[in-house]
Amino acid sequence: MTQTPRQIDFTDPDRKVSLAELKSIASAVRHDIIAMLGESKSGHPGGSLSCTDILVSLYFKKMRHDPSNPKWPMRDRLLLSKGHAAPALYATLSEAGYFAKSELSTLRKLNTRLQGHPDPTKLPGVEIPGGPEGIGLSEGIGMAIASNIERDGVKIYVILGDGELDEGEIWEAAMAAPKFRLSNLVAIVDLNGLQQEGRTGDIMPSSPVPEKFRAFNWNVIETDGNDIDSVLGALENAGKNTSGPTVIIAKTTKGKGVSFMENNVEYHSKTLTPELVEAALKQVDGQRVV
Repeated sequence: MTQTPRQIDFTDPDRKVSLAELKSIASAVRHDIIAMLGESKSGHPGGSLSCTDILVSLYFKKMRHDPSNPKWPMRDRLLLSKGHAAPALYATLSEAGYFAKSELSTLRKLNTRLQGHPDPTKLPGVEIPGGPEGIGLSEGIGMAIASNIERDGVKIYVILGDGELDEGEIWEAAMAAPKFRLSNLVAIVDLNGLQQEGRTGDIMPSSPVPEKFRAFNWNVIETDGNDIDSVLGALENAGKNTSGPTVIIAKTTKGKGVSFMENNVEYHSKTLTPELVEAALKQVDGQRVV
């Protein structure tokens, strides 16, 4: 197992990682997302870039986990229900030390461990396959119930796409979580306003999302999902809720960090040419702060 690049004790809930360092890590993760998608010539840049700040906030500051022992029973769980954003998860796991960065270049290639959707049987740190869309919240409920039975204090985090809210199973799960008073379950909606074929409001309007979850008896927190400080504040507030599940509605920008990808549905799954990769990397590398 590779060593954590920054020698962070991820098992320590009070670990000190500065906001400046978290922003720099997010830029490094965005760099790797673009580089691996350029190498693979396929994949999903837009939705991967929109949830990067959320993943970095969770793995590097909030969640208890152990890259040297991926199956540590006391680890918090991250379920990437929007599984097509796998490049963001892979880049984050690699940055934390779960596997060597050199493996990122194998994304979507023959015999790779880095498949189009994450494979928990092959890659350390992956909890669920994240596909088909819509199943992650139900899986999170099962894990949260099991954690409560064991009384182990484990937190379950589930990242959902706003296009994924089209799936009926999401709303069945949304009814179930409050019934079981799952205060150890936090859902995070990556609300970037776009899905594969266009704007979510045109394809299957889900607004108002916060009010819908409130009607299902969830604790609702709204935040800027591309502002790490705001994400950390939302996660802190979610941890204070003891009455039932929390959903964080994280308003994000699809393609965040690359101007020509931002709010552009074309980059949901656009192939990145060498020229596009070069232009995108120039932008994200310029955002590093430490």
